[in-house]
Amino acid sequence: MGEELEVEKLKAVKVLGKGAMGSVFMVEHKNSHVAVKVVDKTRDAAGGERGRWEMKVLTRLSHPFLPTLLGSFESDTLMGWAIPYCPGGDLNVLRYRQTDHVFSPAVIRFYAAEIICALRHLHSIGIAYRDLKPENVLIQQSGHLTLTDFDLSRTLTPKTIPNPTPKTDYINNVTGPHARPRRNFLCKSRTKPNATPKCARVSPVTRRKPSFCFDGERSNSFVGTEEYVAPEVVRGDGHEFAVDWWALGVLTYEMLYGTTPFKGKNRKETFRNVLLKPPEFVGGRRTALTDLIERLLQKDPTARLGYARGATEIMEHEFFRGLRWDLLTEVMRPPFIPSRDDDVVPSAAGLDIRAYFRTSKSPPSLPPSPTSVQFHKSPSLPEF
Repeated sequence: MGEELEVEKLKAVKVLGKGAMGSVFMVEHKNSHVAVKVVDKTRDAAGGERGRWEMKVLTRLSHPFLPTLLGSFESDTLMGWAIPYCPGGDLNVLRYRQTDHVFSPAVIRFYAAEIICALRHLHSIGIAYRDLKPENVLIQQSGHLTLTDFDLSRTLTPKTIPNPTPKTDYINNVTGPHARPRRNFLCKSRTKPNATPKCARVSPVTRRKPSFCFDGERSNSFVGTEEYVAPEVVRGDGHEFAVDWWALGVLTYEMLYGTTPFKGKNRKETFRNVLLKPPEFVGGRRTALTDLIERLLQKDPTARLGYARGATEIMEHEFFRGLRWDLLTEVMRPPFIPSRDDDVVPSAAGLDIRAYFRTSKSPPSLPPSPTSVQFHKSPSLPEF
């Protein structure tokens, strides 16, 4: 569970992020820096419940590409928890620093592989992540990745499929039969680098009867970031772990082209594209990478790569041929390594966290985390 922290002794060095659920601070603790996420329970009735859920998830994680719970606190008004600080910022900030705002296939291969490993661990303990996006993929000091923000995750019972046979028809995009009205739902909107995430109630969309068989547990809640939401979530069919593989397809497409494949002029058009529009690949030349993306972005979850045998199916794809999955954690020179944060403001110049929530939402005395994160680029990716 981590140690018990004393909020009155925590001095924030700077704000790392601010979202609908709470604010994240860099805090100096025991001569090192940690990230502390704090929820104001007086402003969000569900904040305490969601915060306890996220801490519960963190206590179950044991993986090099996932965070661990270092400590926590709770008072009448605030609750918070500490996880390791990642000085490299998030994958979205790093992508914007690249030429043309895209990564090379070799870099995509490395990052996608580490994300697959993290999701495989989550799924193995029955947790569907449900909020994969570049802003939730952080870069550790070592240059390796870690996923963060588990407030939308959900425990699901894994499905059992006797003698699973991988789907071979990855071309047809199945959207399901008849539609019917459904209720409003909760969705996160997409943000630019270091922008404040927003939650919004969106307009009702159609809901379809389940078009696939599933003998495990499904969730019928609508959660996620709109550009990454899977078709079965938009339709309200009920969903399971395959939504994470859809989001991986969207994220991989974005790393390759610098934009998400289904973004429309507004939320309604985005959802229509998610349901009906096939992903477009620039140039028309098919590669192992575009094939991987296309197989992950199947509208029908039962045809989606990863549905039948989970991460194993994806790891066996041609794009990852020759990759030594067991040596990923031993790669000493990842594509980009953040420089040491030597100019961090001392904690004495920081702010009491309780005062931060009492006085204002964004006090000028506490500078936000800069977007100009410095990275050292490896000359070439090592073989692994």
